[in-house]
Amino acid sequence: MKPKKIKGVPSQKSGGFHDTESRKLFKQDQVSLKFEILKKRLFSINQWKSFGGESFADFKLYDSNADPVQREPQKGDFIRINIPGPGETEASGYDWVEITDICYYQDSFTESVLMTCRPSPDPGNKKSRHIAHFYSSKASSTFLIFRSPTHLRAGVYGRNESPNFNAKLIDIIRNITVAAGGMMGTAKIQWKQLTDGFLDFD
Repeated sequence: MKPKKIKGVPSQKSGGFHDTESRKLFKQDQVSLKFEILKKRLFSINQWKSFGGESFADFKLYDSNADPVQREPQKGDFIRINIPGPGETEASGYDWVEITDICYYQDSFTESVLMTCRPSPDPGNKKSRHIAHFYSSKASSTFLIFRSPTHLRAGVYGRNESPNFNAKLIDIIRNITVAAGGMMGTAKIQWKQLTDGFLDFD
């Protein structure tokens, strides 16, 4: 299987990848209203766990000064991830990504929003430029929401996923284990919980 080519999603060059999507049909007069709710959900990063379920990782939004914030994300912000199980020792048990892009596309019939994140150093540790994540700096995750006249789609697209070997030995072992699990489908299952949750309006 080849990765989907989607405008705004980084191209796949090496390592693992996944395309995780959920879609739902709606009456034409409901689509725009539901999309506005979906947009709020995408941008409510601190609430993602409530859409992904109890076993889902916990996400917290931080600004470029490493201060926690309660607002919509911006390019240059960071997301602190607390995945179940042992975390990065150097980053106090957390994984970090930086929001490198937020794109909006719209034409007469469709609208989409994409947010791309890449593994990053812990923004609160100014002494270290070490990537505090189980994937290397080449990896990316792009979160997408899309509306057509008849349906909504939520997706997460992982690209160039390989373990982060630039770490202490204990972290390298952990990174290989977590990354391998993610590349074998564990991450896709988790992201599917989130995309399904985003589209659950009942």
